[in-house]
Amino acid sequence: MIPNQWYAILRSQDVRTDRPTGARRLGKELVAWRNRAGRVVLQDARCPHKGASLARGRLYGDSIGCPYHDFRFGADGVCRLAPCLGPGARVPRSMRIGTHPVRERNGLVWMWWGQDLDVLPEVQVPPEVADKPALYATSTWSQPVHYTRYIESLLDFYHVPVVHRDHWFNYADYMGWGGTLKKLGLDGRRRYISMTKVEKSRLEVDGTTLRHYFELCQHDDPANRNFLRVTFTFPGMVHIHALPFDVTIWMTPIDDGNTQVLFRWYEDERMKNVLRFPAARRIVPRLALFAQKRVQEVQDMNVVRSIEPRATGRGVNRFVAADELNAKYVVMRDQLKKEAAAAMAGERPPVELVAEGAAAVE
Repeated sequence: MIPNQWYAILRSQDVRTDRPTGARRLGKELVAWRNRAGRVVLQDARCPHKGASLARGRLYGDSIGCPYHDFRFGADGVCRLAPCLGPGARVPRSMRIGTHPVRERNGLVWMWWGQDLDVLPEVQVPPEVADKPALYATSTWSQPVHYTRYIESLLDFYHVPVVHRDHWFNYADYMGWGGTLKKLGLDGRRRYISMTKVEKSRLEVDGTTLRHYFELCQHDDPANRNFLRVTFTFPGMVHIHALPFDVTIWMTPIDDGNTQVLFRWYEDERMKNVLRFPAARRIVPRLALFAQKRVQEVQDMNVVRSIEPRATGRGVNRFVAADELNAKYVVMRDQLKKEAAAAMAGERPPVELVAEGAAAVE
């Protein structure tokens, strides 16, 4: 894991004013809630009194109460009330919980993981995502894989014609990617699974954002091709643009062996000419996410779960020319980890860097 980064941990809609939301991210048990002003508060979920989870507690406007003895903690983590001692009683200073820097941007909640800095950097969202006007739907799920391997499954998008070819639902991909009007789309599967060659590959580096432009084509039929752009922004965002679709995926470690996925599917701009009402136009992205989770995701994870070693790194893979984006990701990830370690040298590691009760996230 790369310290000194913002990580997308929840959808904004997941955090409410009427009840707390629990989440395990970066090896830590967390609780998120909104105060009276609607601002998100993100804190350690363990009550310091006797260890109960505050994610099961109650909200009292600008404080959260433990479900066990109703000790109440403010947004700064200080215990404001211990009911067993009575109102106005002195509460020990050690009775407090950790509060984490948090931001909301692009419909997501972001957690800062690293040093306690006076001025934090901005959340990095590339313009193709931050400025995208299309309607979208966002879903979330988890997978029992190391986050680096999940990221790699999206960076080498040329795996698609190989992996996604055997389920009945994949016929929608065949039609969109390979089907011709002349054949009424019936030639889609043959053309789809033949687009295995990567051509016109070009990689751009823009700070901590990488953009890979390329075309998938059939080696013996140059006319059968599809253009793609895969954008990666550290620490864990992938945006995929292709002629049939646009999606953005944010990946954050739950712990060393599990990854939380925030998957956003954008509407096809052509739907504006068919459906006038935004609520109706969101139906298609929602259906696409339903299929993604239950079909394409299953096909991908059947492969990714078997990959050894479980985490990627320098010297782990043997890349070919088509893996230019993946290779650059591995090198830059290693570099960013070293830079963060150097920045923190001589300091006591913050608690965010250690997974409680488990091995540290790499």
